[in-house]
Amino acid sequence: MESILKGKVAVVTGAGGELCSDMAIDLAKKGCKVVVLDRTIEKAEVVVEEIKAFEGIAIAIDCDVTSEERVEEVRQQVLKTFGSCSILINGAGGNQADAVTSINEFQEEELQGTTPNLRGFFNLNMKRFLDVVEVNTMGTVIPCFVFAKDMAENEGGTIINFASMNAYRPLSRVPAYALSKAGIANFTQWLAAYLAPAGIRVNAIAPGFFLNDRSRKIMFKEDGSHTSRANNVLDNTPMKRFGEAPDLIGTMNWLVDQDASAFVTGITIPVDGGFLSCAGV
Repeated sequence: MESILKGKVAVVTGAGGELCSDMAIDLAKKGCKVVVLDRTIEKAEVVVEEIKAFEGIAIAIDCDVTSEERVEEVRQQVLKTFGSCSILINGAGGNQADAVTSINEFQEEELQGTTPNLRGFFNLNMKRFLDVVEVNTMGTVIPCFVFAKDMAENEGGTIINFASMNAYRPLSRVPAYALSKAGIANFTQWLAAYLAPAGIRVNAIAPGFFLNDRSRKIMFKEDGSHTSRANNVLDNTPMKRFGEAPDLIGTMNWLVDQDASAFVTGITIPVDGGFLSCAGV
C-alpha cells in the first residue's frame, strides 16, 4: 500500500541532531522529499547520505533558523528543488551552560560571586539567556512565518513544533529553556487557531527526558553510572528509562497523517514515559 505521504515535501529543522534526524529519515522512508536543515552542514549531510542509502530523496542545507533572511533563502531553494513545503517540523533549539544554574534554589553566596563553580540566577549571563530564548522561540516562529505561506496558498499543511516537559513544569536549573518551551506550547495553540481557516494543522510534541549527545553528559558519569540528576529523573519517570529517538516516531506519524489526525490541531502531546503523571511522592 502506497504511503499517503509519498511525494510530499517535508522540511525538518535541527535535523542533524539525534532526535530529528530519526524523524527526517522516517519521513523519507515513507516517500517524502525531505529538506534536512541544520546550522552545521556536515551533520545535515550525514543524514542525507543515510537517506540516499535506501534511495530516499533528501537535500541538506545549512540554516540559522533565527535569521528570517536565511530561512527565506532556504524556502526559495526548496521551491526550486522540490516544490512547496507541506510538512514542517521545528526541531531546532537548545540550551547553553551559561544560562543554566548549578543550584536549585537561592543561596546567599551567589550575590557575592566569590564561590567557584556556583552559578545561581543572579550569576547567569543574560546575553546567553536571551540566546536560548531566541533560538527556541524565534527559531520556531520564523520557519512557521516563512514556510506556512506556501501551505496557506495550497490550502493545507501540517506543522509540528517541539515543546518540552518545561512547557508544563519549570524544571530546576533551566529558566531560559523552560520559559521558551512554555512559549512554544502557547504559540502552537495561537497559530493553530489562526491557521485553521487555511487548512493548516499546528501541533507540538513535548519530549520527556530523552538521550542525546548533550543529555548523556548530564545523565552519565565517565564510568557509565548515573549521575544524581539522572537518578532523580528516573525516580520520577514511571517507565524507569530515558526516551530514545524512535519513541517520537509514532506520535509524529499520527500528526502528519491527514486521515488519522484530521480533526487534531492546537495540542501539545507529552511523550515522557509517564513523567507528568508522577507526583514524586
